Amino acid sequence: MASGGSMKKEISENHDVLRFGVNDSVKGDLAPLHPVQANIQKEAMFWAGKKSFGAEAIYGSAFNIRKDLDAQILSKFQRPPGALPSSMLGYEALTGSLDDFGFEDYLNLPQDSDSLRALDMHHGMEVRLGLSKGPIYPSFN
Repeated sequence: MASGGSMKKEISENHDVLRFGVNDSVKGDLAPLHPVQANIQKEAMFWAGKKSFGAEAIYGSAFNIRKDLDAQILSKFQRPPGALPSSMLGYEALTGSLDDFGFEDYLNLPQDSDSLRALDMHHGMEVRLGLSKGPIYPSFN
């Protein structure tokens, strides 16, 4: 396994589907994106570049630097594992993604699942700190 307390995937290791998921493998990291997904990401990056160019033209370069720093700070904030999930509300407000409503907002909610187990905050923090292995939120019995 990897040193330093983090869970890294080694090329010579067998892929553990229950721990890392179906698509989270070395092959999955090297495989190209689906063409539609690549096109969506490309278009999103294009419009983000246009927005930042316009903001720099209107407000100056310090505005974009400040916005990038705020985005870095807000994207790292998370609650400890437990009853309340991290909502990332500040980051979503900063990036403007509060207005986006995707299928992941209403389909396949974990709290609607019949096989959802109670969350163990102690185990979740051990996994986050690299002291234990496994998923933070086990959802199967």
